[in-house]
Amino acid sequence: MPQITVDYSDNLADGFDRPAFARDLHLAVVEIAAAKPPACKTRFRRTEDPVVGPDTEGHALVHVHIALLSGRTDETKARLSETVLGLLRQHVKPAGGQMLHASAEIRDLDPSYRKSEGE
Repeated sequence: MPQITVDYSDNLADGFDRPAFARDLHLAVVEIAAAKPPACKTRFRRTEDPVVGPDTEGHALVHVHIALLSGRTDETKARLSETVLGLLRQHVKPAGGQMLHASAEIRDLDPSYRKSEGE
């Protein structure tokens, strides 16, 4: 916990400072949602061919999904979402005048969530 997944369109590969974003995001999750730093885990998934409405050109997409153990208030989740969007504005620079569509969602992990660590 938390489990963080970042889906981003392939046309952002050169304009998205993923290590810096993850570092700053982890700090924010610790501060806002009281997570423990070693528990923050982020996966980046590059996606192809973003399409927005009828257009296939000129758009870049990034969506951040954060799953936390239950217990955070809606206000805490909303604050974290707003912080994520601010961090994306800092760390994502679309090329060639592309329109960036950024979004974030914070949800509770299902009660069935378990984890295992070790060799």
